[in-house]
Amino acid sequence: MENHYDVIVVGKGNAALCAALAARDTGATVLVMEAASQEESGGNSRFAGGVMRFAYESVDDLKRVTELTDQEIADTDFGTNTTDEYFDDLFRLTQFRTDPELSEILVRRSLDTMVWLREKGVRFVPNYGRQSAMVNGKRRFFGRLPIEVSGGGAGLVAFLDACAQRAGVEVVYQTRTVSLIYDGVRVTGVRAQQDGQLVDYTAGAVVLACGGFEANPEMRTRYLGPGWELAKVRGSRFNQGDGLKMALDIGAAPYGNWSGCHATGWDRNAPEFGDVNVGDKFQKHSYIFGLLINAEGKRFVDEGLDFHSFTYAKYGGEVLRQTGQFAWQVFDRKVVNLLRNEYRIKFVTKVVANTIEELATKLEGVNPEAFVRTVQEFNAAVLGDVPFEHTVKDGRRTLGIEPPKSNWAQALDTPPYEAYQTTCGITFTFGGLRTIADQGQVVDVHLQPIPGLYCAGEMVGGIFYFNYPSGTGLVSGAVFGRLAGAAAGLSALAAQQPTAQSPAQPTAQPT
Repeated sequence: MENHYDVIVVGKGNAALCAALAARDTGATVLVMEAASQEESGGNSRFAGGVMRFAYESVDDLKRVTELTDQEIADTDFGTNTTDEYFDDLFRLTQFRTDPELSEILVRRSLDTMVWLREKGVRFVPNYGRQSAMVNGKRRFFGRLPIEVSGGGAGLVAFLDACAQRAGVEVVYQTRTVSLIYDGVRVTGVRAQQDGQLVDYTAGAVVLACGGFEANPEMRTRYLGPGWELAKVRGSRFNQGDGLKMALDIGAAPYGNWSGCHATGWDRNAPEFGDVNVGDKFQKHSYIFGLLINAEGKRFVDEGLDFHSFTYAKYGGEVLRQTGQFAWQVFDRKVVNLLRNEYRIKFVTKVVANTIEELATKLEGVNPEAFVRTVQEFNAAVLGDVPFEHTVKDGRRTLGIEPPKSNWAQALDTPPYEAYQTTCGITFTFGGLRTIADQGQVVDVHLQPIPGLYCAGEMVGGIFYFNYPSGTGLVSGAVFGRLAGAAAGLSALAAQQPTAQSPAQPTAQPT
């Protein structure tokens, strides 16, 4: 039958490609449908930095994921990210709202999924450039993120894309899925816009993995709140919430933090949407070593509350709430060498000065007198009895000012001074669909499974609330993409067996 496949996957980022590969591994025929052109394809994954947060107990676990020489092992403290540490971070950052079943699967299957990705041809390397430093002659990792994809998010998509081609997964581009084909009982395909026409594709199962609504200003304003239409979009312009809307239209159950999102500090003059040639380099994540200053010339968050990996995804929203939706990150010479490489790209909004008073005149949009007072008050509040150590939460803090700075507090007193203007860059939205956790099958508003419908990636609701631990998104996409693809493939193939009994409905409680 023309335009018929066992499994159709909507989207072509990390989660979608993992779903396609897992479905293909069951023997199913698979079609990937991508709204973007081939040149712009890859979803938000294409714009990700590529760090991967997974559970590991020791270097032996890391060696299952990437090659490490004996010298690297001897010269490096890779730390740990045990399942308990991973759970602690996820529970703490989501204020214990993360769904217990989903988080259990994410954490406990993360290492095995990394190994599976490696078997599929993804190449991982130590994350030396952004999450480590030399301490007493030995390299030390911090933030529990020692591994990244070679080539970042774009590299991940390229590796998975090559594997999908080898596996015989078909792909159609510039094909926007607009609705599900649904007879009131089962999803049997999708309707799409292609070359100016509506085209139907039928399938035994459909996996929606086409992202959230972060690129849709109307949906951002409706769900996240007034002002969110003003945020920059860090990634793909194609993540318009189409998959969520078509699933909700047939009665799928919404789930998770629909008023929440992942949003970071982003260059004030970055383009409206992500630039694949720049990737994630518009981000500015070294604010923990300096001061964040708003239009009123005041600080508004505890810059040193934790490593950036555990605060950056919520501080973008704090920047958006400031007058003018911007903030300046201010540093002195003592910490300039600690700034990440994204501060040294060609496209950056930066000013330099030799005195705080001169700097105050260069911070566009900032009350200069108030800024000078803020610096003076901050400098006087720094407790100097604790040594500065940037690879740990050093406890070097302020006393008597609000907000405090809990770690890495140093007086801003050594010229030249540098400042970088940032705004809010939205990465992805947290609200999604309710699923059967270990299968990725979507359930309806009465919590009954919708036959033939699965989802993965950003569209899985219930994992992230309020905040987000860096590096979790790509791993989550792979874990739940793999689960959804395998379940969809097996379901589609089982439905083809005329003499077989209908598969029993899952008995697990939907999450």
